[in-house]
Amino acid sequence: MLINTDPFFYAVAVPAVLLLGISKSGFGAGFGSLAVPMMAIAVTVPQAAAILMPVLLLMDLLGMAAFRNNVDRELLKFLLPYGLVGIVIGAGLFKLLEPSWVAGIVGVFTLLFLAQRLLFPPQSDAPPPPRWLGRLLSVTSGFTSFIAHAGGPPLNAYVIPLKLSPLLFTGTMAFFYFFINLAKWIPYAWLGLLDMQNMLTSLVLLPLAPLGVWLGVRIAHRIQPRLFYRLLYLGMFLTGLKLIWDAFR
Repeated sequence: MLINTDPFFYAVAVPAVLLLGISKSGFGAGFGSLAVPMMAIAVTVPQAAAILMPVLLLMDLLGMAAFRNNVDRELLKFLLPYGLVGIVIGAGLFKLLEPSWVAGIVGVFTLLFLAQRLLFPPQSDAPPPPRWLGRLLSVTSGFTSFIAHAGGPPLNAYVIPLKLSPLLFTGTMAFFYFFINLAKWIPYAWLGLLDMQNMLTSLVLLPLAPLGVWLGVRIAHRIQPRLFYRLLYLGMFLTGLKLIWDAFR
């Protein structure tokens, strides 16, 4: 069979792709990391990650077009090289690590970050996080993005305290993840994940990509910053719980 025809797979894949598209617009960005865990209910984590590759490429292109005038270029130049280092590490360790282990680690750190933010909220005059933390979390983001497209929670832990506007946050992240996801193609092919069945299945899901991004962009331009970050925290909380659940089930 050259394409996945399992109805249950599409029952979880369709909402997962729509959720990923909405997250690419910046609205509920923390929810994007749920896409692979949702699809992993029906297929393996590596297969889910491979199927999403073409979908992510289209979403990234749409996101960059929508937010091309809202990019913090200095922040992007700082984060991107370390994110690419994380891709290299992920490619080297992919066959040695259980994806569920990585999911559990990401989930724990996501919840710890949220607990710190809620229990010890930063003051209005608090300095930005140290740059060494940005380097470390960018590498972590690239690594977890390679393993399970779950790069959002680690990087959000550094970028959210910078207090960017919703549009600037969204645009900067759109460009960051375009280059991160583009860098995955060669190692994914080298690992044998981009086979015919995965790519044909991805084509079936591809029309949902612009719909999800469009929905998210419409919302992102109308949302208040305070509500935006509350939803972002909620998305990260649910993502953390889901990743930990996947690690121990």
